[in-house]
Amino acid sequence: MHPARLDTPTRPSRRPGTTLTAALALPCVLLTVLVAVRWSPLMEVDSDVVRTLHRGAVDEPGVTHASRILTDWVWDPWTMRLLISLIVVGLVWRLRAWVLAGWVAATCLVGSLVQQGLKAAVDRPRPTWPDPVDSAHYAAFPSGHAMTAAVVCGLVLWLLRRAGAGPVLWRTALAVSAVSVLGVGLTRLWLGVHWPSDVLGGWLLGALLVAESTTAYEKWRGPYERP
Repeated sequence: MHPARLDTPTRPSRRPGTTLTAALALPCVLLTVLVAVRWSPLMEVDSDVVRTLHRGAVDEPGVTHASRILTDWVWDPWTMRLLISLIVVGLVWRLRAWVLAGWVAATCLVGSLVQQGLKAAVDRPRPTWPDPVDSAHYAAFPSGHAMTAAVVCGLVLWLLRRAGAGPVLWRTALAVSAVSVLGVGLTRLWLGVHWPSDVLGGWLLGALLVAESTTAYEKWRGPYERP
């Protein structure tokens, strides 16, 4: 018997991927519009949440320091990009899966471009404080940390699913991905450098990009791949 390859077709159903993409697209568009027009109810909720969290960040320096380490090193976008770069190299070096590797790399590149494009277009200011516990650059919406984590973790899970990962590996990867995606968003809020809708937007946009990319790949390339 030959080991399964990532290029092996898994015969996924086309409809769930298309349905998921449609289900994610509407809230992505709606949230982006509400943020862009500075919809008052959303702005008020954002302000209330960050004010509450900032008081906690000032009062709990130990938690704040741990959050900075996690967000600046463990879940930093460049750490995530390094992880996906290693995976892309592995796909080419070990499996000769050139098309799949290129697709994964291109998806991450598109994610970065979409993220920066929206930041420039929406141009939302970040929260400001008289006693900040951290700082960040560029506009606020969407959260680059949250979006990058969602894209990278989503792609890793997709690749593992295509490879037929065993239940232990799959559950471990799923748990690590969930903790990473949720954790990075919460650290950005705790440190007072993002509004809640920035983080939510990053999560939704990242999930939408992964859903669109993986669905398109399965439709275009899946039927032609062989073990």
